[in-house]
Order: sequence, then structure tokens, then C-alpha cells
Amino acid sequence: MEEQRDPPKRPWDTCQEVPITEDEQTPWKMIKLLKFISFIAVAIFVFGLALCSKTSFLLLITLSNEGTKTLSAEHKPVALLCIACSLIMSSVFLFLKSIWKACYKTSKPPRKTTVALVLFFEFLASVGAAILTIVAMPHLDIVTNVTILNGVAILSAVLQLVAQCTAKQRNCFLLPSTFGFILILIGYILFLLLYIMKNPSDMKMAIWVGLAVGGSILVSFNWWENYFRIISQNSSSIFLKILCKDITKCKNMLHILSSLLRIVVTACVIVAYVPLAKMDWDFLTSNTETRIIAIIVGVQLISSALCHWFGLAACKMHALRRCFLLPLYLASLSVMALFIIPVIVYYQDYRTSLNRTANINFTDYCELAVDGRNQSLNGNVFPQLVLDVTHTLCFLDMSKTADIGILTGSAMSWWIGLVLVTLHLWKLNVYRIQRTQDLFIRRLYEGAFIEQSLLLNIRFDIQTKEKIKKLRDFERVMVYLCATMWHETYDEMMNIIISIFRMDKYRPKENPKINDFTFEAHIYFDDAFIDVEGSRHLNEYAENLVTTIKEVYVIFKNIDEKFFRKQQQVPNQNIIETPYGGRLVITMPHGNNIVVHFKDKERIRHKKRWSQIMYLYYLLGWKLMSKYYTRLQRGEDEKELMKQAKKEKHNTYILALDGDTDFQPSAVMLLIDRLRMYPRVGAACGRIHPTGSGPAVWFQKFEYAVSHWLQKTAEHVIGCVLCSPGCFSLFRAEALMDDNVMKTYSTKSTDASHYIQYDQGEDRWLCTLLLKQGWRVEYNAASDAYTNAPMEFKELYNQRRRWGPSTMANVVDLLGSTTIISKRNPSMSKPFMFYQLFGIISAILAPATVCLLVAGSLTFMFNTDSAVALVLSVIPPLIYLGLCFKLKSDTQITIAAVLSVFYAFLMLTVTLSIIGSMIKEQTILTPSSIFVIAMALIYIITAVMHPQEFPLLFYGFLYILCIPSAYLLLTIYSMVNMNNVSWGTRETKPAAGTAPPPTTIPQTKAQKAKSFFQRLLSWVKCCKKSSQRSQGEQPSSQETMVPEPEQPEPQPQNTIVDDMNISEAEQGQLDSHIQSWVEQLQSLSSDMTLEEDSLDQEEEKFWEELKKEYLTPLPNDKEKQKKMANELRELRNKINFVFFIVDAIWLVVTFILQIFSSTFSIQIPKLDLDLKKTGSYIQIEPVSFMFILGFGISVLIQFLAMFYHRIYTLIHYVAFVDTEPKEKKKLKKQDSYLPGKKDDSSSNTDSVYSSMGKLDIEDSNVESEFTRGSYEEDQV
Repeated sequence: MEEQRDPPKRPWDTCQEVPITEDEQTPWKMIKLLKFISFIAVAIFVFGLALCSKTSFLLLITLSNEGTKTLSAEHKPVALLCIACSLIMSSVFLFLKSIWKACYKTSKPPRKTTVALVLFFEFLASVGAAILTIVAMPHLDIVTNVTILNGVAILSAVLQLVAQCTAKQRNCFLLPSTFGFILILIGYILFLLLYIMKNPSDMKMAIWVGLAVGGSILVSFNWWENYFRIISQNSSSIFLKILCKDITKCKNMLHILSSLLRIVVTACVIVAYVPLAKMDWDFLTSNTETRIIAIIVGVQLISSALCHWFGLAACKMHALRRCFLLPLYLASLSVMALFIIPVIVYYQDYRTSLNRTANINFTDYCELAVDGRNQSLNGNVFPQLVLDVTHTLCFLDMSKTADIGILTGSAMSWWIGLVLVTLHLWKLNVYRIQRTQDLFIRRLYEGAFIEQSLLLNIRFDIQTKEKIKKLRDFERVMVYLCATMWHETYDEMMNIIISIFRMDKYRPKENPKINDFTFEAHIYFDDAFIDVEGSRHLNEYAENLVTTIKEVYVIFKNIDEKFFRKQQQVPNQNIIETPYGGRLVITMPHGNNIVVHFKDKERIRHKKRWSQIMYLYYLLGWKLMSKYYTRLQRGEDEKELMKQAKKEKHNTYILALDGDTDFQPSAVMLLIDRLRMYPRVGAACGRIHPTGSGPAVWFQKFEYAVSHWLQKTAEHVIGCVLCSPGCFSLFRAEALMDDNVMKTYSTKSTDASHYIQYDQGEDRWLCTLLLKQGWRVEYNAASDAYTNAPMEFKELYNQRRRWGPSTMANVVDLLGSTTIISKRNPSMSKPFMFYQLFGIISAILAPATVCLLVAGSLTFMFNTDSAVALVLSVIPPLIYLGLCFKLKSDTQITIAAVLSVFYAFLMLTVTLSIIGSMIKEQTILTPSSIFVIAMALIYIITAVMHPQEFPLLFYGFLYILCIPSAYLLLTIYSMVNMNNVSWGTRETKPAAGTAPPPTTIPQTKAQKAKSFFQRLLSWVKCCKKSSQRSQGEQPSSQETMVPEPEQPEPQPQNTIVDDMNISEAEQGQLDSHIQSWVEQLQSLSSDMTLEEDSLDQEEEKFWEELKKEYLTPLPNDKEKQKKMANELRELRNKINFVFFIVDAIWLVVTFILQIFSSTFSIQIPKLDLDLKKTGSYIQIEPVSFMFILGFGISVLIQFLAMFYHRIYTLIHYVAFVDTEPKEKKKLKKQDSYLPGKKDDSSSNTDSVYSSMGKLDIEDSNVESEFTRGSYEEDQV
């Protein structure tokens, strides 16, 4: 206690500024409610749809019975035909899906023996299903029909026993399988006893019963593959192992053949049993009977397909027991009750209506009320259906207790047997978002017996106690958090450092409760050193980073401390001199490390892409692979080492971050799920939210929202995401280390096009390399990350000046390799590449399209000729285009700002003009009106599908006003300034809290006036952040590719400014002052002691070799720079010529069509609000109409893809919330005061962190079970 009473260093200075560390963006209470509602809804849907499927199917069988009267005798074959449709519909779906995959994805042909074996079992199963349902079941009673389908589990029970005995392991589910087989066998015996002993001389009934038993046993061959996999694995037969492997690899072709076989066999059975060719098809015009059959079969087909999908969703949501097994078990019992209860009620009502209940038994009721009724469908159909169901029971004497007992016994034996055979599913461990092929052994479902097919189709595994315990843990993965920094502010640094410390608390390295992954954070600080009196010191930004880490460390170290408790001091950390500069190693409170790499541009190549190459080779080349070559030299087995290395590469991930990214641990986990579950996913990105304030940020908020809501989801669903942003993306080491990826990414730019494609958008180029190698890039909408967006008009334009040409270059690169990519990458089909082609054409024609939009508004407002309006709309962009070739970039942006304001008012007028035209013409059925209304509805519905982001919809009004600025002026600016490859952002931003630069050139009056004029025309920001960007002017001509090296300002990243030559004398001077920056950091803070350490010789040798091979500072070759500037200018001119010529052609074609509108236009009759013709016509140019139609189709595709992707995002998120363990809140109030001390609220305190530390991901005291399943390496 005495130690706890040690006074703080400054007891008078206890008030502190504490940043926000909790997750304030995610509404966890709402998500908890959403999870509960989702589970309830899915369980209800699975149960209800299974009930509808089975009930409607049994009604079809009942209607096909000879004695039923709802359908006439000539309509019985139609009911049988509908039964056949129920059997083959899933095969039709499978055939179409397999054909699609065969056309656009890889499909390997199987061996002849594999085809023969698979088709043999498929033939048996399809024949059994057709005979059982079409031939036999129409002659049986309803109770038997409901429950005999449970008997199809008999072969599964036998194969379970064989598989478990073959495995030679103690299995806790050996007895349930045994008893399940016995009970199903008892059910068959009781069934035979009931029907054959009832009338032994009835040979027809004996045939129907025999066909029913034989058919149900043949149906059980459906799921042979589920157990064959395990039997072959545990068998010593090489033939079985090869056969199993061939079946797995060639599933697509086998599914095509098997689905065709099922369709043909079912058709043959129905044709053989009911000779429909001899019947007159005119009976289909009978309205009432046709309507009854159509409704029943429609309900059956739809409910079966939906039940299969919702069952799959329940498994992916990690709700196997609650939402899958329990509803399906209860479905059979509920179907029984649904049929039997109305029969009993009608029977009792009939007895009561006769007032002589004692004299009427069930047999008399059948003769008088059921079989003696007239066939009439004029009234309610339900009583007729109940009486038809009753007729199936009339064969048995329900007045005898023995018959009822035998029937009940057989039914319960079958049902309990099915439960026991599938009892192992209650202990089955599954991943969240488990892949469908890992959940179900077969792609198709059986519509005739939906519950049985879903239960028996789930992948069977030997459930030993040791394996169950082992499967609770994932294969451990290693995640490297890699952030690049340059000139981030204090607040931006605080965001990412807090995020990293959150990860440390979320997955502690010391005594972890969950051992699914471990991580290590690396920060690569570019251009961190400056010259101070002949020695190398860290600059102010690097000092800010160290200070930020120390402050965040103190926060998380003392996060649970109370009043008057002694705060724990920051432990000693390590500082290391390295060949590239310096390294700071911080061990966080829970044992994980942050490694800060301070880069000296005079020792190693700087700029962002080279920082990424630096950590790729260090983490993946040195730390991951070097140890295996060392072990190989020691004589270890090469094959085993290759296997281990491949496994480690597969399970090593790199999380690419920017220096200002703010994220939660849950966002990282959601990305890890994607890579862990799908082996061919090379990268996954999350939802990026721009932060900041002001009109520029508001515009970007909506722009980012639409891009993620529609474009990224469409790319994810119908193909691959083309760009995984470097601010928050998870990459697989195996994908990065693949051929032509990491090696190509480290290529030095030598051609003019390289600077545009490689350095202006390095994240997009890296994804292009991954896609070319066949890797998949995905998008997870639930993984949220926040990053600062440009808040000034100039900074926004400079950022998009980099992004625009880079995006176009990479998409054109992909389109040029369409044939190769579509063959190598299963997710990149040719239709998807055509979709991208249309997208790039739309981007090229965007300036011309905006001009047409402006021309239309001028025509409406001033009633001018459309051709004249088009000419007037083209004049301002042409003038701006010409000025951009002559003026400096800053002046271009100033002019663009002025024009943006003008165009914003014009767009407001355009919007009002469209509304006015609707009112004036009294119709909304014009093409422009329909297009605008449809787009508005799509955006509104999309925003509703993203309730957390719905307020962003209001920024859409600003987005509409800025369309000319974004798609006309910005496009012109980015294309004309394509040769300017400077970074464009963060070039003048000072670090927060630091003194201004020591030497500042005072501005002249003219410069001050110009600066004021620029600020006046920039968009007004609502609020300023505490650290403002500098307002100083730094003019640079767009014709100058790079600024002069002698300028004191920091150089932008990714320019082609080459580093200065380092002479031997200068190198010696550096070596004589290597301790200066170490002493600088050591004296920076007394709260965190930095102990000097050194690298081992092997690592130091690695860095020297890496520098020599890839990262040597480039020489300052003036001639080469001048030559490259000329090449960039020539490339710019060529691309601009083609780009704007295409736009000009588009405008000229439109101009000609408008001049000759009476000849070339399409005339559509105009309709009023009552959808009546007004007598006038609307003239539409065919080219414009086709373009608008194509754009509308692409938006519709994006909308449907968004809907699909949103559903699966909900499934993943609910599964994550349900399975990820929660940190329990402390319920017991701890003693916050020292013994004997007075509770004085005015006393000085030594800690203000007691209110912090609640980093729980959910407000719940219940910790969910964290169950997991095994991982298998197969293709997506």
C-alpha cells in the first residue's frame, strides 16, 4: 500500500486531454437487436418454407390418388407431371449454373471411371425418386407419405457406421448412427406389416408397397459422396483416393452430366407410367382445376428453392442449431399435424351434425361423406382437399387401435431415426460465412423432400472428442500492419496509433484467450531526417510520431486505473541504428510490437511505393522465407520445408494502411474472415469513409458512398474489385509473392507511361498485377475504416489529377489482356470485362455528356434551338481546355473554381428545368424524366439499405450541383496535367503544434492579393481542424515535371525527383554523427526510456543487399529528368488528342442528329399522368437513347448486385457478432480509494482514465461460444 501512495510527479497537473478510444461509430445495441431479429426471421423462414414445400408436394401426391375427387380423372396425369417438375427443377438450376461456370470459369474433364461411377449412383437415386413419388406414394396414406421420406436416411446411417469404423477412432456418435439405422429398419417393417397384412391377397398393393420401399432405399444413394470422401481418405486403396480427388476437381462437368441424367430419367418414368402422348391437352383450359394445380406447384417450387437458400444462410450465420436443425426437425411433425388435425375436426363435425355419434365410425364416414360426395369445385376448395386427404386413410381401419398403433409406430420410428442419423450435426463446427461447397456436399437440393436433403447433405465429419476440441481453433495466421507516413498531422497520427493499440488490447500476445491470429505493426516513415548543423536529426513530423506513441501508450497502460492509484510507467523501449536510417521498437501493453522505421532518403530510396517494396521484402522475403533456406542448408527435408513455407505464405497477411487511417479491430477481423475462408482471395478491402468538414468533404462523402454502394459491390458480385485502396486493405502473402506480382511491383519506372500507371496509383496497379495472376480481390461492406479527405478545392483537384489517369491506364491494361485474364482468373469473365469496357467508355464521354446536359437546360430555359444550345455549351469547356495548356496548375484550379460556381447554379437550373418540363408537359413518361426518377429511386432505396449511412443522401444535392465540376472541369484538368507526376497532397501541411519553418519568404502585395483571391473562391469550410494547412503559395508550372531540388520545401512522394548522389566524404560525415538522432529521441521524453540496441549481422547484411538491389537512392541525372519530362509531355499530348477527339465525335454526331432530328429521331407517343395518349410525340436521337439505355442497364446491374451483396454482408456481420467473443464488463465495483482515505471529490487525482477503457465490441455480459471449423484448401 505504501507503494501505491507514491505521489505523482506533478500532483497539481492532473487534468489531461484524452483522445477518444472507444468505437463511437458503430451502434452495437442496434446491431444486437438486428442479430436477434435476423435469427428469428431466418428460423421462421426455414420452418415456414419447409412446411410449404412439403405440404404442397404432398397435396400434389394426394391429388394424383385414384380415389380423390378434387381433380377429375383426366387431370390426374397433370398432377403427376407437376410432381416430376418438383423433382427436376433443382437439376435444371444446377445444369444452368454449371453451364455458366463451364463457359466463363475453369472446368476440368473427369476420367471415364469417375463419370461411370457418378452417373451410376445418380441413375439409382433419380430412378428411386421418380418411382417413389410418381408411382408408389399416390397409393399410400397421408401419414405414411409424410414420414416415409424420413426413411431415405437408411443408407446414410449404414455409410456413417462404415466411415466411422474405417477411421478406427473412438467416436461419440457411433451409437446414434446404429440406433438410427435400427429405428428406420423398424419403420419399414411396421410399414410392410400394416399394408401387406391388411389384405395379403391384394397383389397391386403389395407392388405399390414394394416399390415404395425400394424407391426410398434407392433415393438414399443421393448422399453417397458425403461418406465416400472419408472412406477413401482412411482407405489404403489408391484407386479410391484418385477417384475422390477426381470427383473434387471435376465437379462442374460431373454436375452437368448428372443433372441431365436426372432430367432424362424422370421424364422417362413419367412418360412410361402415364402415356400423356395419347391424351388431349385441351383439358389445360379448365380454369379452376388448372389454377389449383398451378398454385400448388408454384408454391412448391418457390418454397423449396427459398428454403434451401435460407437454410444455407442459417449455416453461414453460425446459427446451425437454432435456425436450421430445429426448424427442419419440427417441419415434418408440423406437416403431419397440418394434415391430420383438419381430418379429425371434419370427422368430429360430421358425427356431431348427425346427432348419433355412437353409430358412426371412421369406415362409415369414409363411405358416406368422403367417397359418396359429388365432385364440385364451385365453392371453397379447402373442404374438398381435406376430404381427399381423408380418403387416403380410408384404406386403413382407423377405428382399430392396432392399426393406429402400427401406423404411429412406423411414423415415429422413421422420424426418430432421421434425428439420430443427423445428431452429429449438433456438434458440427462451422466457420462463420462457411463456403457453400464446404457446408453441403452436393450443390442441388431435393425439392420432393427438402428437409431430408438439407439435413443429409451437410458435410459429414468424424466427430471425435479430440477433433472437436481441435476444430475450435483456427489455423493461426500472422497479420502485419504496415502503415506509410510522411507529413501527417498530430491528429492523423493519433488516429492510427490508437487503432493499433486497440488491436493490441483486442488480441493480446501475452496469455491470449483467443489464438486465431497474432500481429505486428510496422510504420514506415518517409524522409524522416533533416540536416542540423552537419548531423542527421529526425524532423518535426517524426518527433510528433514518437510523442504520439508515448501519449497513447500511457492512455492504454493506465486505462483501468482508478483514483489515487499509482500509474504504471511506460517500460523501456529499443532504438536501433539501421542501414536505411533508424528503427524504434515499441512493445505495447499487451505484448505486441510496433516497429517504426525512420527512412533517410540519403541512405535509401524514398516515396510511398518504395516504402511498400521495403516492407514487402523485409516481412515476406527476410522474415518469412529466409529461415526456410537456412533450415534447408542444415539438411532438413526439402519437401517438408516447401509444404511448411507454402502454408505460412498462405496464412500470412499484410494490412496496408495510410498514416491517418482510423479503424476498429472488428473491421480487421471481417477482412481476415474473407481471406481465411476463400483460398483464392488475394486481397480484400473495406468501406472507406472520408472524414473532415466543408463542401469538398461533403461532396466526397456522397461520392465515396455511391462508389462503395454500387460500383464496388457490382465488381465484387459479378467479377472482381479492380482497386483495393492502400489506406485499408488486407493482402495475402502468397498472392503478393506470386510470379509477376511483387517482383514486377518493384520495377523502377523507366517509361513515361510507367510514371502514370505505377506511381500515381500504386494500390490500383498492385491489384492489376494480382488479377492478372488469377487472384480474386473482394470487398467487405461491414469493414469500416476512416481516413482524412482533402478539404480544399486545390488539394482535391490535385488528388484526382493523380487518380484519374492511373485508373484509366490500369483499366485499359486489363481490357487489353481480356483473353488471358478471363482464362487465368475464374472471376474475371468476358461479360464482366465488357461491363468494364462500357464503364471506361462512359468515363471518356463524360465531358461531352455534361455538355449535352447543359445544352438541354439552355434549350428549355431560353427556348433556343437545340443545335445552337449545344454550340454555346461547348464554348466554356473549350476555352478552359486551351487555357490549361498554357497556364500554371494553380491558375487552372482557380479558373475551375470560378467555373464550378457558375456550373453549380446552372445545374440547379437544370434540375428545376426537368421538374418544370414534367409540369409543363403534364407527363413524367419522357425519357429524361423516367431516367431521373429511376435514378433517384435507386439512390434512395440504396441509402435505405444502408441505414447507418442514410444521412449521406442529403449530400447528394451538393453532388448533383458539382457534376459539371467533377466530370467536365476535373476531367479536363487531370488529362491536361497528366505529365505532372508530383503527389499533389500534403506538400505544404505543417505538423500540428510545431513552430513555423525557420526561414519564410515574405509575400509581396500582389502575392497576398492573389492568395486572398484564391481563398475567396475556394469552397467555404464549416469548421476548421485544430491543425490548419499552410496558406503559403507554392507556384509550380504544370509544364515542369518536378520542382527544383534546391527548394527548402519537402518533396512530394512519388514524384520522379531523383535523390542526390552521396559521396564517400558525405557518407563519412553521416557515420560520424550517427548518434545524434538517437540522443535526440532519448532526450525527447523522460516518460519513456529508449535503450540503444543494434541489428544482428544477418539482418544488416539483408538491408545492404536489398538497398543495392532495389532501394539505392537514384542519381540526380538532370539530362534524364529533362528527357523524361519531354516524354511525359508527348504522352500527354497523344492521349489528350485521342480522348478529346472521341468526345468531339460524340458531340458532332449529336449535333448532326439534332439538325436533322425530323429524319433520324425516334418518335414516341406522349402520355399524360393518366397514361393516355396526348396526341403529340417525343423526339429522341437514337444514339443518345442507346447510350442512356446502356447507362441505365449498368446502374440496374449495380443495384441488383448491391442488393445481393447487402444480404450476404448482413449474414457475415450477424455471424461475426454472434461468434466473436466479447469482453465482459466488470460488474463488481472495485475499491477506488486507498484504505483510510477520506472520500473527497475535490482531492487531487493522479489519473483521469477511469472513465475510459470500455473497448467492448458489444454491450453484453454474455460471452458467446467461439466455435470454428476446419479449413480446406480448395478453389473458390
